[in-house]
Amino acid sequence: MTPPRTPQIPVVVLAGFLGSGKTTLLNHLLRNRAGTRIGVIVNDFGAIEIDAMTVSGQVGSTVSLGNGCLCCAVDASELDTFLETLTRPSARLDVIVIEASGLAEPQELVRMLLASDNPHILYGGLVEVVDAAEFDRTRQRHPEIDRHLAVADLVVLNKTDRVGEAERERLRAAVAELSGPAAVISAVHGRIDPELLFDPALRPDHEEKVRQLTFEDLLREEAPDGHEGHDDHLHASYESVDFTSDVPMDPRRFMEFLDSRPDGLYRIKGFADFGAGDRDNTYALHAVGRFLRFVPRPWARGEQRLTQLVMIGAGIDAAALSAGLAACRADGAARGDEPGRADAADVERAMWGVLRYVQEQAPEPEVFDTHGTADPREAAAEA
Repeated sequence: MTPPRTPQIPVVVLAGFLGSGKTTLLNHLLRNRAGTRIGVIVNDFGAIEIDAMTVSGQVGSTVSLGNGCLCCAVDASELDTFLETLTRPSARLDVIVIEASGLAEPQELVRMLLASDNPHILYGGLVEVVDAAEFDRTRQRHPEIDRHLAVADLVVLNKTDRVGEAERERLRAAVAELSGPAAVISAVHGRIDPELLFDPALRPDHEEKVRQLTFEDLLREEAPDGHEGHDDHLHASYESVDFTSDVPMDPRRFMEFLDSRPDGLYRIKGFADFGAGDRDNTYALHAVGRFLRFVPRPWARGEQRLTQLVMIGAGIDAAALSAGLAACRADGAARGDEPGRADAADVERAMWGVLRYVQEQAPEPEVFDTHGTADPREAAAEA
């Protein structure tokens, strides 16, 4: 098996009805991107405010946001064209965010991403932004919001400062019922931890040398309510669980764990060692919502063989997740002991469940320091 050399750029769909706070959340991501280069695709009608700049119906335009971030205003029909532009090596982007129209069908954008022939992108999740103060009235005007929530991977219950505590809990329960397994987090002014959506990309010192003032600098200076930079309490709305094992994972048990992962578990990232299932490779794992993708790569000479995972979600039971993963550790033949012929065949069959979600190799020479996922509910994941 030839491992992929080119991890692909995750594409996050940011959706929500008019006034829910999508653009505010997007601006927050741009202010707190921690060196990550973000490509922004705006699929909207009319004027789109991005604080320090305005794109007014300029379909087909691309505007630099500074420090490598770009903004495009596009029609849905042009989505593939601009994804091709933003995934060129010269763009050097780490993540792409599509801000969907407040009148758009987000599942249609997801379908387009999954059906895209662009080898340099992976679906990074559907984030649905909900206005807490207007939720009931929005459902009356737009009953399709129930359908949107049902396909979301992460729901941001925004503007929670505008409702009382009892009402906030009622809304959270109502949204959670509609969104099923999706993680639901509360926010004010769209302030969520960017690490929920993407990993910070560390840049060499020489890339952060003295430079001209950028749009990002202006955005930071104009942060709402005096909040500048990264809010120290953003992490309070979700939990992160680490797991490390020097014993390989049993592929069958591990896939059973992933198939039954609990509601509210939004992202899983890290590396899995399957022992005798594949002695040559470690498997990078990237999951968002119910989407899952493995990317094998050869073990480096002298590299310690470990399974190392990080799980991120809201309302999750950290102890139960850790115990569940611990129960996935292999024994006997799967661990790498001398197996009998029957045991070896069983280990090989157990790996089939993993290989269903293995990412195909993307062509050279694109190099991006990022991650991605796939959807087990779609035929695209059958690669």
